[in-house]
Amino acid sequence: MLIVGLGNPGRDHQRERHNVGFMVVDRLAASAGARLARRRANAKVAEIRLADRQAILAKPQTFMNLVGGSVGRLAAFHRIEPAALLVVCDDLDLPAGTLRMRPFGGSAGHKGLRSIFANLGTQDFPRLRIGIGRPPGRMDPAGFVLQPFTRDEWETMDLVLDRAVSAIEVFAAEGIEAAMTRFNGAPR
Repeated sequence: MLIVGLGNPGRDHQRERHNVGFMVVDRLAASAGARLARRRANAKVAEIRLADRQAILAKPQTFMNLVGGSVGRLAAFHRIEPAALLVVCDDLDLPAGTLRMRPFGGSAGHKGLRSIFANLGTQDFPRLRIGIGRPPGRMDPAGFVLQPFTRDEWETMDLVLDRAVSAIEVFAAEGIEAAMTRFNGAPR
């Protein structure tokens, strides 16, 4: 299993909305006592045990629009079929804090997903989308995703990141249907 968090590399982007995929993968690694320190296929990677099986965690170190090359090389190197790839990313169209796991689907305008589709030649892989909400007023969505979460938003996002890790653990142990049933939607 390959779990890829999407984000932009570098300290300047660490706490931005667009980097929730990185945040989830970091939290999953920490819960397993691992650190994404090794480099492979232009990504930081770590190997952990998840539901009694090997899982590779990855944070591509290209910018969002170009992650497909890194994801494709990682999947090829580890012989990962699309059904065993889980991509974790932000979603502007979901209310902040909402999780949505799906077995396949479109990009909903997410350039990182488009890059992966183009590289893998398929849209048929699971993804976990994390709602970051819409920009206020007439703010440009491209600028909004590159803003850090506010202090108040962090209180919510901290809980959301934990829920996302739990969703991935259920996905690994019981499959996507169980994870979708338990975690899709806003926190209850």
